[in-house]
Amino acid sequence: MNDSPGWATPGSSPSDGERPGTDGGAQQPTTPPAQPEQPAQPAGDPKWSAEQPPPGQWSSPGQSPEAPQAEPQPATGWGQQPTGPHAGQNGPQYGYPGGPGQWGPPPAAKPGVIPLRPLGLGEILDGAVATMRTHWRSVLPITLVVATVVQVISVILQKLMLDDLVVATSDDVSAEEMIDTLGSTFAASAVVQFIQFLGTIVVTAMLTMVFSRAVLGQNSSVSDAWRESRPQLLRLTGLTLLLALGAILLGAVLILPGILAGSIGLGIVGGLVWLPLLVWLGIKFSLASPALMLEKSTVLKAFARSSKLVKDTWWRIFGITLLTSVLAFFISMMIVAPFQFFGIFAFGGGLEAMEAGSDTGNWAMLILPAIGLIIAQTIVMPFQSGVTVLLYVDQRIRREGLDLELARAAGLENYGTTGG
Repeated sequence: MNDSPGWATPGSSPSDGERPGTDGGAQQPTTPPAQPEQPAQPAGDPKWSAEQPPPGQWSSPGQSPEAPQAEPQPATGWGQQPTGPHAGQNGPQYGYPGGPGQWGPPPAAKPGVIPLRPLGLGEILDGAVATMRTHWRSVLPITLVVATVVQVISVILQKLMLDDLVVATSDDVSAEEMIDTLGSTFAASAVVQFIQFLGTIVVTAMLTMVFSRAVLGQNSSVSDAWRESRPQLLRLTGLTLLLALGAILLGAVLILPGILAGSIGLGIVGGLVWLPLLVWLGIKFSLASPALMLEKSTVLKAFARSSKLVKDTWWRIFGITLLTSVLAFFISMMIVAPFQFFGIFAFGGGLEAMEAGSDTGNWAMLILPAIGLIIAQTIVMPFQSGVTVLLYVDQRIRREGLDLELARAAGLENYGTTGG
């Protein structure tokens, strides 16, 4: 880990003198003290059988007293000591299948919401949900306030936009009125997207700090999360803008030549190349945000760190990210759909009125879906942010042994030593 940045998560950690394994204390003796030699019994003593083996040479059942003891062989197969970067971190392994004692590697230390070892898919998802459930006093206000502000602004702008669209539905609309309507629609959508963009940045930054503390088993208040994330907000904004700008420029380079040449086929080919390339780059830089926030790095270093952590595990991270997005989509749909349909049938005149374009701009039909979106975003945003942060932690544990640093930051003693 010498060539990788340290864990910059909030919270105190033991000093170097208290680092596990470096306390300089005396080693406990591993050889038992010598026992006093037992006096030999006379051959004719009636208390001892003539076939009794001498002390210290008692054999196991079925073995003759004269049989020599077999030399111990190194353990192989079942019960063999594990090897690798995490071998021996929690002491030696004992036991055998079906026998008393411990079998297999001992459970990893778990100071917070995840065990300090490489994580599986279920542990990453469970860690995100556990943080939301355990630290809801910090997670809920952050997402609820941001989602409410975004939806209030969105409802107001949609009301103004739909009032203009009602005019555009009439038969005698001129081209100039249509252009004005489309222009106002685009402007309103741009403002909504910009507010959503800012809210997502704030939520991502603050939730990253909450999840980083949850990994260590520490609580984090809203004020703590804001204070710790605020210095990196500007850089996180720049990082997000660079990602969006890069996606737009990449699409322009691949699709615009076909449009300018008047070739629909060339434009379609450019689009087919752009989409998978966009997904590949999105996953490649998906860990840049937690790297920026937790390592206190610059934007370019965060991109480099994400690329390094994702290398050779792109498909795994892609699968977990895709599954998280699908789950988030279905959760949002299950929450928003009832509010949407209730607004349509109770206040919008049903599906026929919706097709005719009437009564689509009344306040009730706008407010009810917005309430559903607030609830959905309050649940979905921390879930997706948590999965991203835990993916970052998991990759650093696998590649850089971050579990040792996390254990030290959590105050676990003797973690990573070979002693029992």
